[in-house]
Amino acid sequence: MEKKQDLECSSAEVVDNSSNDKFQELLQTLEQVIWDGVPLVKYAGCWLQVNHLRPVLSSQKHFKAKDTDIILSTMPKSGTTWLKALTFSIANRNVFPIDQSPLLTSNPHMLVSFLELNVYWKQDNPNLENIPSPRIFSTHMHFKLLPDSIRESNCKIIYICRNPLDQFVSLIHFLSQKNFGKDPDPIAIDEAFDMYRQGIHAFGPFWDHILGYWNAYLENPRKVLFLKYEDLKEDITSQVKKIAEFMGFPFSQEEEEQGLIDQISGLCSFETLSNLAVNNTGNMEGRVKPNLFFRKGQVGDWTNYLTPAMTERIKKLMDSKFEGSGLRFKT
Repeated sequence: MEKKQDLECSSAEVVDNSSNDKFQELLQTLEQVIWDGVPLVKYAGCWLQVNHLRPVLSSQKHFKAKDTDIILSTMPKSGTTWLKALTFSIANRNVFPIDQSPLLTSNPHMLVSFLELNVYWKQDNPNLENIPSPRIFSTHMHFKLLPDSIRESNCKIIYICRNPLDQFVSLIHFLSQKNFGKDPDPIAIDEAFDMYRQGIHAFGPFWDHILGYWNAYLENPRKVLFLKYEDLKEDITSQVKKIAEFMGFPFSQEEEEQGLIDQISGLCSFETLSNLAVNNTGNMEGRVKPNLFFRKGQVGDWTNYLTPAMTERIKKLMDSKFEGSGLRFKT
């Protein structure tokens, strides 16, 4: 496939000419590949599904962050569902008792909307002013693709990443089971692995995605909280306290003594959410079955799927890409 120029331009330059014709002209300038039957496009150094590009551009142009907003950012299959459940429960613990939590009847993705996959998916400029504070939104966008208002306001960003070995394995399982209006043969793991190592996957390259938020956290830890999936698995109590404090909703001594942190942790656990009827029936917006967001949730599951040679190659890649950053993963 002929390699096309990777467009490095501001969102305003693109969206100001965002008629369908102009958008199609833009696509013709961008490098494109196919991943598991889904076309990907490289925009500003980041790989996106083609149908995600327009809502990304719309959010960049129209989203106006408030200082009280909380933005959750992740790569796909890195703990997104868990983070949404936790932050929603923390922010709304005085609104809904644990036994009446909306999580018992709604999937976390229906309670915390993605900017590019929900909010701007069907509308170019939806009215978000009537959403009560704190507004919690999520995104898979790279830090550099975020709307300027998110980076420049006093809103807070919570980022969670996952060991790339486990993230890759979870991703290919998700891709092999979902159905977005297509039915191709599942991509072979070795082919998917080679593309992943090149950074060619939805919202890739993974190292750029992770480092973008890591560096933003180092620069301004009051604005960006950087979490690791493995740390939540190892000590959920301290991580929930950390998240609540960062959000501006710290637990009181009375709440801690009443066991509220444990109650929220239990409600949002993989075991609880994966067994709820709402997460095992129907589909979400006609696009994906909710149970696909709950596979295993384990740390180290990659050992069951990756060969020693594959493991060595990706570990060397991680060492190279993260060298000097101070960032380390438990593998």
